[in-house]
Amino acid sequence: MKRIYGIRGAVCAENTKESICEQTLNMCDALIKNNKLAAEDIVSMHFTLTKDLDIYNPCAAFRNNYKDIDTSNIPLFCSQEAFIQGGLKKVIRILIHAYLEENSTISNVYLNGAEVLRPDFCGK
Repeated sequence: MKRIYGIRGAVCAENTKESICEQTLNMCDALIKNNKLAAEDIVSMHFTLTKDLDIYNPCAAFRNNYKDIDTSNIPLFCSQEAFIQGGLKKVIRILIHAYLEENSTISNVYLNGAEVLRPDFCGK
């Protein structure tokens, strides 16, 4: 029996199209592979960006460049992360809603400096 899970990730990037694209793809690839997701498992993907990343939308990066699964029917959404004084800068976050077998172990992914956000998920 399957149920919906929330799978989280974050990655730091520079404010260039190339960096946002590369880091978005690295994060999504790790999440998809670590959790053995197929396109039909994914209900939706919600990205957020801190306000200092404003050159490129991670939804476009994912949709236009990810080749390991068909992304054409996955609803993607992006919004600006709430500004918190002293918060980590230049961060792309994601929440994937996906169907997985009940009692599945989830692998959340924090990369490229974002590990400080959730050291409990990173073994640090």
